[in-house]
Amino acid sequence: MAATVKFLQELQSEITCSICRGFFCEPVTIGCGHSFCQACLSSSWRGGAPAFSCPECRGVSQDGEIPLVNRRLAQLTELGKELRSKLMQSSQGRSQCVIHQKPFKLFCEEDQTALCVTCGESPEHGAHKISPIQEAAHKYRRELQQLQIRLENHLEEDEQLLAQEERPAVDWYWMIMGEFHKLQHWLREEENRCLKRIRQEQKASQARLSQHMQSLQNLMQELQEAGQQDNLDLLQDAKQLLGRSEAVLAQRAQAVTPELREHPIPGLIQMLNRVRVDLTMDPIAVDSFVSISGDRKSVKAKEDWQVEPEDSPYHPVFAEQVFSSGSHYWEVDVTQLPQWVLGIYTPYLRRKRAWNMNSCTSVFLLQCVKKEGDYYLQTYPGPLEYRMKGPLPRVGVYLEYSPGTLAFYNVLQSSLIYKFHPIPFTAPVKPIFSPGPPLPGIEPGPMTLCPVDSHLCPCCYSSQ
Repeated sequence: MAATVKFLQELQSEITCSICRGFFCEPVTIGCGHSFCQACLSSSWRGGAPAFSCPECRGVSQDGEIPLVNRRLAQLTELGKELRSKLMQSSQGRSQCVIHQKPFKLFCEEDQTALCVTCGESPEHGAHKISPIQEAAHKYRRELQQLQIRLENHLEEDEQLLAQEERPAVDWYWMIMGEFHKLQHWLREEENRCLKRIRQEQKASQARLSQHMQSLQNLMQELQEAGQQDNLDLLQDAKQLLGRSEAVLAQRAQAVTPELREHPIPGLIQMLNRVRVDLTMDPIAVDSFVSISGDRKSVKAKEDWQVEPEDSPYHPVFAEQVFSSGSHYWEVDVTQLPQWVLGIYTPYLRRKRAWNMNSCTSVFLLQCVKKEGDYYLQTYPGPLEYRMKGPLPRVGVYLEYSPGTLAFYNVLQSSLIYKFHPIPFTAPVKPIFSPGPPLPGIEPGPMTLCPVDSHLCPCCYSSQ
């Protein structure tokens, strides 16, 4: 140990700056071979010392400027400091300074190190906060005792909280579960009421169609009998019979084409909004009959819209986004359009023997058409052709890539319009939009993609 201490003392003299009397910090070596801290040498030369003279031997340096940092000496300094620290933490060094062989009397707050009086007077600790060992130990012992009291209080509080969690005053688990059970029961009741209405409407539609068929049969019977009458009798009844025939035929549209009923599903739109996506329209593939807004959120039919039989009569616009997995939902504002088309495009479908749609179909569409004051919803491909009470303000579109579902919703009424399922997707899917064909004499309005954070409710719409 004595040899080690002697070696450390010699090493410390080699890595100590003779200007600041502390360990080197970024040491530099000048021409005479002496080394100093870079900052110390720079300060000495600026402080009036002879130009470029060594602060230790007064020899004139030929360098003419502050040398670069001596990296090897810097590394040696760090090793010396580390060795000194380890020696001071050794068994012999716990009671006295191994360098000066003096008992520890002081404590350095910054370095957290016990010092002898000589170490405490060294430049290395000159700017540090130093206090007597007894005073420092008393201070830390008091802080540790206060911390122990705080920990005991926290532990006692945590034990009480744990006991409360095991036997909570408010049992949120059962309360929330009860609310979900209540909601499930209420939804089952609402489902039963909705299905009951659908069965009643189906029966009413069948009865209405049967009654219309009976009216047609009665009318045919009267026409056959009228054809066998003599001229005078035929002329007396002809006008009345023709008027009655026109009245029966006028009722055909309502009897044959069913009306799209609204069956609101509570919470439906809120659930779909969980997978809502932000779409933009692709301006690249747009033809000359439509125009897209600058923000790519709306499309409008131009006045020179034309229906070309060899091409698509809809002049569709594609979304910039494509989907090849997952669930996605978006909403489209069609308030200002009497006629429009919404849907998706996919280039390939997986063929199935039982596939009941056209195997070559690459689009799945919902179209709104206005005829003689009435609005009709039609699907392609598919059987839907229903009348509506009035135009739809907003349509929701839900796409689930697997197992292959495309559904359209009346957002205002939170009800289903139609669902394609299953669709055997094998390639990415693109949403498509068409703001037409526009009606003659009516200025076309825009078809607008609704912002993700916009929501439509009956009370808001009725106030518009």
